[in-house]
Amino acid sequence: MAKDNQPNLPDALHRGGYVARFAQGAEDLAAAAALRHLCFVESAGRPALADGLDTDQFDGRCDHVLVEDSSGRVLCCFRVLALASGAELNMSYSAQYYDLERLLSYRDPMIELGRFCVHPDVKDGDVLRIAWGMLAAYVDAQAAGLLFGCASFEGTQAAHYGDAFDLLAARHLAPDAWMPDVRAPDVVAFGRAAKPVRDHAAALGQLPSLLRTYLSMGGWVSDHAVIDRDMNTLHVFTGLEISAIPAARAKALRSV
Repeated sequence: MAKDNQPNLPDALHRGGYVARFAQGAEDLAAAAALRHLCFVESAGRPALADGLDTDQFDGRCDHVLVEDSSGRVLCCFRVLALASGAELNMSYSAQYYDLERLLSYRDPMIELGRFCVHPDVKDGDVLRIAWGMLAAYVDAQAAGLLFGCASFEGTQAAHYGDAFDLLAARHLAPDAWMPDVRAPDVVAFGRAAKPVRDHAAALGQLPSLLRTYLSMGGWVSDHAVIDRDMNTLHVFTGLEISAIPAARAKALRSV
């Protein structure tokens, strides 16, 4: 796993009775897949899978992080895929849905964050803090310049997120040099159809929590959302250049 070939990564992080650590075998991976099934299948209203596990062909390429409570119950998980540069982007999950040709010339290491989920019963903010702390440690160990992934809106009805898409178009579009192009057959091209933001608070409320976190650190998004009926989501490509993270925020993440 990641710890074996990244000696400068911590074995684990501890905060408020929780521990974040890398998955170390089939049992850990199954626990993560079960939480993913709860969040991305059951909670999304999709038919349950026979084995109750959410897995795909990308899992074997990734490192997986679990956040557990003192009893060993998995409360949060995510996976990370380390790429040496943009030239390896076609290995990523996101490349299925977005034309990332502009990012192929990106020279620094990159990390794709995927399948980030938190158990619906979790209310303690320390769970997310320790998860992001471990992610920050991974980013530093890889000397990554860009963190990216797909941020998902629940359901496939774009009309439910009109204010959010207007906000993204007005303030958070990717730089032209890195903007993903359309690859998926069904998209919502909100960048071209944006209207003035009517209600900023409502727009923020429509954003997925993971996307709000990206944006609060200087992240940016594609100018279109992909309609993913298999996952019952709308998702946008999201990028965060590590150098753009405000110094105080970076220090707080690393302090975990």
